[in-house]
Amino acid sequence: MLDYDKEAELYDASRGGEPRAGAAAEAVLGLLPEGARDLLDVGCGTGMVSRRLAAGRARLRVTGADRAPEMTRRAAARLPGAVVRADCRRLPFLGGRFDAVTSVWLLHLLPPEDVGAVVAECARVLRPGGLYITTVDKAAAHNVGSDIDAVLADRPHRPAHDAEDVVVRHAAEHGLLPAGRAGFPGRGQGRSPRSAIADLRRGWFVTLPPGEPLAEEFAARLGALPDQDRSRPDPVFTLRAFRRPAGG
Repeated sequence: MLDYDKEAELYDASRGGEPRAGAAAEAVLGLLPEGARDLLDVGCGTGMVSRRLAAGRARLRVTGADRAPEMTRRAAARLPGAVVRADCRRLPFLGGRFDAVTSVWLLHLLPPEDVGAVVAECARVLRPGGLYITTVDKAAAHNVGSDIDAVLADRPHRPAHDAEDVVVRHAAEHGLLPAGRAGFPGRGQGRSPRSAIADLRRGWFVTLPPGEPLAEEFAARLGALPDQDRSRPDPVFTLRAFRRPAGG
């Protein structure tokens, strides 16, 4: 797993910046009931999406939570007084505190044993009738049918920890019912062969550890593709919404 304190400095620029954050926030707000007043953004990172959520809906109070100190520091600059450093498996809030909880691009980073714990915590801090919104199948979103994807298709794979069926099951285990879905583009995140090689050598493909012979074999295959600097299509991410029953 990447060191997100080290990643913080380049995180926004390397993940699509404001355009991607804007697309994510717009999709979340599209699922959010008009009456929601208090929202917790779990794994808020640098706070770019959190800030847009707060700006995008009048009277919506957004609180950010993240475990990485440097991410938290940057988020706090965007949402002064509204960001806490916290382990998402043990959120420092009373049960039933929020009208909505979001976890955008978080579950795929967690070991499988922690995904259920995080969903449980998000469910715990929701008020009855509240909504939990999360991205699912994050890695699959990057497969856009390009020549890069064809090269990477036979790399070693591991089960997706944020697979939609897995998240739906965890949600059900903690009393959350399906309540909608949405898709949004990862603007500015379409890979070129050259950027895919850079991602590989930074350790973004967890089954291809940097420096190992197999990783270099894939780097060579990517390096043989045409149009090394031409970005292929942007990924399209998926959000799922789950509601805590009003009587729950």
